[in-house]
Amino acid sequence: MDDEEARTRLLDTAEELFYRHGIQAVGMDRIRTASGVPLKRLYRLYPAKESLVTAYLERRDRRWTAGLREAVTGAAEPIPAAFDWLARWFSEPDFRGCAFLNAYGELGAAAPEVVRVHKAELRALLAGLVPAGSPPALADQLLILIEGATAVAALTPGPEPALRAREVAETLLQQ
Repeated sequence: MDDEEARTRLLDTAEELFYRHGIQAVGMDRIRTASGVPLKRLYRLYPAKESLVTAYLERRDRRWTAGLREAVTGAAEPIPAAFDWLARWFSEPDFRGCAFLNAYGELGAAAPEVVRVHKAELRALLAGLVPAGSPPALADQLLILIEGATAVAALTPGPEPALRAREVAETLLQQ
């Protein structure tokens, strides 16, 4: 196994375990065992748990943001399309809420900077979707709708929170 394969195994395992059980509940030994990567190589690639947590969140950010961006690019109505994408995500069998808010909830101010960067990127993406001439606060309102729907869906998985938030977003767009 080369370093790239070991890194992929470690990140796949970390993502599955951290997202399902929480960052603080999962130790490096558990990740090593589940990934099959020798301890020495694990610590050479990720010298501390914090570096593995950061790498996991950075990779998740790239994938999540790309998925959302793909869903809205070229859509006739990009803002409703964003909420439709969320409805599909909320319906996935392993959905456990927002990994970034979960990390912040566990780690507080010690959460990696990628948590804040992810939310800033999401807000910027939404700002790029709002129609010209919209109130400046619309992107922030959409962000709150997305975050609220995600929090509700974490407690009651399924598409409904996204569909209700979509209705509110459409009302905001009509104003």
